[in-house]
Amino acid sequence: MVRLDILSDPICPWCLIGKTHLDRALEAHPGHPFAIEWHPFQLNPDMPREGMDRRAYLEAKFGGKEAAVRVYSQIAQAAEAAGIEIDFEGITRTPNTLDAHRLIHWAGLEGRQTAIVSSLFRAYFREGRDIGDHGVLLDLAEAAGLDRAMIARLLGSEADAEDIRARDAHARARGVTGVPTFVVAEQHVVVGAQPPELWGQVIEDLAKAASDA
Repeated sequence: MVRLDILSDPICPWCLIGKTHLDRALEAHPGHPFAIEWHPFQLNPDMPREGMDRRAYLEAKFGGKEAAVRVYSQIAQAAEAAGIEIDFEGITRTPNTLDAHRLIHWAGLEGRQTAIVSSLFRAYFREGRDIGDHGVLLDLAEAAGLDRAMIARLLGSEADAEDIRARDAHARARGVTGVPTFVVAEQHVVVGAQPPELWGQVIEDLAKAASDA
């Protein structure tokens, strides 16, 4: 197996697009060698814990309504080209994703990490749900087969919060400035939402290297 570490944030549209491209490549190469692990990176580490109105957040981030519309029209075009449905109008809150990252971490301990990542993307981008809300996170955890009562206890505490912050800070200290960022075999860094063809070539190159070894 080849380790594939993915730094991502579940409210990052480019991360959704990048995951979709990777998923298609993996489906086309069912014998792929990747063992995938997801890692935290918050686009908005200073976001208030309760989140904020999405429109106000985007206009503040991009310097006004026109700039925000321009940026997100490009994202919408990329999503449409990838065949991804995103209901931007349905998203009313930009959440703090610390608790979502905690849930991803706990899901990883039970081998359900990618399932939770997928459900977080779907809840936020397609269903317009506030993934900073504990009730929403509990619903997603239960649907993925995690123990709802246990996750409720963990969310009600500060369990692993400092660990998530430290891992995020460590990634930034190592030069990560945006996501998605992929690290192949702890050596090769691939940044951005790469097309399925690139991942297909990576998989084929890894297979060739393994056969030549």
